This record gives sequence, C-alpha cells and structure tokens, in this order.
Amino acid sequence: MKRQQELQQRWARLQPRERMLVSVGASAIGVLLLWYVGLYSAWNTWKTVPSQQRALEIDLLQMRRLAGEARDLKAQPPVNAAQAAEALKSATDRLGTTGKLSQAGDRATLILTGASPEALRTWLSDVRSGARARPVDMTINRANGGLTGQVVVTLAATP
Repeated sequence: MKRQQELQQRWARLQPRERMLVSVGASAIGVLLLWYVGLYSAWNTWKTVPSQQRALEIDLLQMRRLAGEARDLKAQPPVNAAQAAEALKSATDRLGTTGKLSQAGDRATLILTGASPEALRTWLSDVRSGARARPVDMTINRANGGLTGQVVVTLAATP
C-alpha cells in the first residue's frame, strides 16, 4: 500500500509531457509483450503449418505406397532355392560389368563397381520381388560418377 502511494505521489509530481512519455513507453512495452507472449507463436504456427501439412501428406502417400508393396509381396507365392538363384542371377546380369554376385547358402553378396543409383534401385527391387530377398547389409560409396561397394541380401526361399 505504501509503495502504491509513493508511486501515485511521484506520478502527480511529473509534468504533463513526462506523464505522456511514460504512458507511451508503458503502452509500447505492453504491445510488445502482447505480441511476443500472445500473438507471435500463433502467427509463426499459422505460417508454418501449410508446409508441414504438405510434407506429412507426402510421407503418408509414401507410407501407403510402401504398405501396398508389402501387401503385394506378402501375397506372392514363395519361391524355391533354384528360382531365387535364377532371379538373383538375372537381376545381376542386367547390371552388366558394374555388378558381380557371389552366393553362399541363404546369403548373396553383390559387389558394385561404378553402378548408377537407378541400376542399384532396380536391382534391389528385382531381387526383392523375384527372389524374395531382402537387404541385410549395405556398404556403398559414391566414386567416379557411380556407386561402389557391396550389398548383402538374405534369401527367404523355400527348399
């Protein structure tokens, strides 16, 4: 209470011009506080939500596409070891000189030398659908305009 009386007395002693300056300053501080505390976060959210929504929609479409591929792969009949080996060989032959395949048991290793990213993607897709193989290890580097490294796949073939 005493503090409030002191402030009122001090206010009364101020000249009209000083009172106006203090009022304008306090109003400016109030407006800034209102902006930063109440409106800025809402404004920022309003600006960023459309781009986030587009990104999430793209992610959703990709997830739906992948789920469809998974359903299709699951619905395909299993392949035997000979069919899987033939599908791996066929996919690797399409790589030409950029890919060499070695197989040991239920694992196959593809050695890449200067393959294009599109060729690797196609090979992975072909062995996934044709041989029912899935990648378990991949060491790939970009070198001399192509991809170099190895891809290890495991076969889910039935005997």
